[in-house]
Amino acid sequence: MFANGFIPEAVKNDFEESTEYQSVLDIKQKLESQEKIAFSLAAGKLQEEQEKLQNLMIQKASYDRQARKLVEGKIDILEINTCRRAVETMKTRIRTQMLEVHKAEKQLEEVRLRLKEVMIERKTYEKLREKKFEEFKQQLLYEENKEVDELVSYTYHREER
Repeated sequence: MFANGFIPEAVKNDFEESTEYQSVLDIKQKLESQEKIAFSLAAGKLQEEQEKLQNLMIQKASYDRQARKLVEGKIDILEINTCRRAVETMKTRIRTQMLEVHKAEKQLEEVRLRLKEVMIERKTYEKLREKKFEEFKQQLLYEENKEVDELVSYTYHREER
């Protein structure tokens, strides 16, 4: 604080500009937090879809084994056809699930890119705020030194008289 309690207008403007950067930075941090949550949800969805696909593949493999056993032993055409339909159904379900996995991967990538962009924006505003704050401190120091110089000069000239 200056000796006379007065803060020059230029210093006040720099400080207000610095707090505006902080407000924007707060918003950017909230956006980043929201994108992190969205990323986490998308990653969870992808994992869930991959697990479903894996379970379908395991189930299909079981039907394939069963179909091979049916052909080896006593031939039961009805059971063989039922098993083949089950295998075909599983193939269809697997293809559908692969599309779901692909969709989840695409969604995860989109969220990752948004998160990356928001993080870059936040870091940019952090650097701007830090720069403005440093400029503010330098301006404050300059104004204080200027006031001290004026006081010293005034005192010196007063003593000369």
